[in-house]
Amino acid sequence: MTATASPVQAPRIGHHINGQNVNSEDGGIEVYSPLDGSLIGLVANADQAQLDHCVSVAAEAAKEWSVTPVKNRIQCLFKFKQICEERSQELGEIIAKENGKTVAEAIAGLNKGLEVVEYACSLPQLLVGQTLEVSKGVDCSTRRFPLGVVAGITPFNFPAMVPLWMFPIAIACGNTFILKPSEKVPFTANKLAELLEEAGLPKGVFNVIHGDRSCVEALLDHPGIAATAFVGSTPIARSVYQRGIAAGKRMLALGGAKNHVVVMPDADPELVASNVCASAFGCAGQRCMAASVMVAVGDCDAMIQKIVDYAKTIKTGTEMGAIITDESRQRICSYIDGAGALGAKVLVDGREAETNADENGYYVGPSIIDDVQAEHNLACDEIFGPVLSIIRVKTLDEALAIENKNPYGNAAAIYTSDGASARYFEQHANAGMIGVNIGVPVPREPFSFGGWNDSRFGVGDITGDDGMRFWTQAKKVTVKWSANSQSNWMS
Repeated sequence: MTATASPVQAPRIGHHINGQNVNSEDGGIEVYSPLDGSLIGLVANADQAQLDHCVSVAAEAAKEWSVTPVKNRIQCLFKFKQICEERSQELGEIIAKENGKTVAEAIAGLNKGLEVVEYACSLPQLLVGQTLEVSKGVDCSTRRFPLGVVAGITPFNFPAMVPLWMFPIAIACGNTFILKPSEKVPFTANKLAELLEEAGLPKGVFNVIHGDRSCVEALLDHPGIAATAFVGSTPIARSVYQRGIAAGKRMLALGGAKNHVVVMPDADPELVASNVCASAFGCAGQRCMAASVMVAVGDCDAMIQKIVDYAKTIKTGTEMGAIITDESRQRICSYIDGAGALGAKVLVDGREAETNADENGYYVGPSIIDDVQAEHNLACDEIFGPVLSIIRVKTLDEALAIENKNPYGNAAAIYTSDGASARYFEQHANAGMIGVNIGVPVPREPFSFGGWNDSRFGVGDITGDDGMRFWTQAKKVTVKWSANSQSNWMS
């Protein structure tokens, strides 16, 4: 790995605890920019004592924050959203530097995350609860209460958006929050903490702890944390979920995906070309909503050619960003390397993509591989890169059989001009988020984000009303005030 700065020159990135920068005694974890391979920081790796301190700070802050009226709690979120919008360019540049995506993609992800802040600001209306006179002089009511100290473990691919799926709802509900971001992207998390406090959030309500796998395991085992949400790959999501549940936590872990986009012969060719490429190659394919498998039904040769032509116009390095690490870049290229041995045909080769970006950056251009079979690793593995595999079938039922056999269940989409085909696909596709002529079917809030099967471990989705329910617990109160001469089982 090439580094253009020495460890002495690289800035140290500490934990953000109780409004303070807290560093570690060790040398820290090296952070490299995918844009040019340069060493951009040394991030602290939390030990048990620092995690204990962070949980203690959050628990102390929860005493006041949990009893602060919800209308007061959300005032800082209104201000936080405004600050993020005003400084979106600055945030976008931070995200791009540590993640490798384009600034435009970084800002788009930020804006998507801010939709959840908007939703969180509506919680005064959603936390009202219910009251009903259930018997003569007897009322039953429900109220939702915070859990206490909660945590989120987030991946590298959306340094702002995925944390924003979690903490705005959690803290608006009265919890205090500990964010553990990927050690590959620590800068954005600390900046979000600074902006929250600038917006008036009391110190200790939102904290950031950094570290590697040992930090994650300590966080999951910690008895002072009541609930944890996770987003990452399926194997790790499954492990995180099981460990957290074993420790008695409330858990929700979102995993990976292998999303299928089914293209019917009657689809709009121009729409298919632009949308499929945007879905497959946006964010360099490093997102769980990427369409990584296209299932072409019937004669789609002309449409495939349009997709190929469109993909060749995408400028790597300016319109499509970098891969997170050189190791990931090599892994992605290995799938393209092996296509020929499988009998598949490489129509667009991202290994040969021209770029005017820094030669030390980690780039792979758009790649399209035709004649892939459903059992190939190209069709089964979550490559997590800009690789689109094409499977050819004769009927929509064949396409659905391939989609439904896939162990993941995050998203699936169909391109067609026929309403009956679209409805049939919507009813039979085995995924939690469905698109009709939409390649990235991410719901807008308040419709919540979440998949099925091996794309999710736990109950419910991570945003929207499910998010509110995840970060709270219901208390039911039955009250009798008036004397009543009529006797029943509640008297």
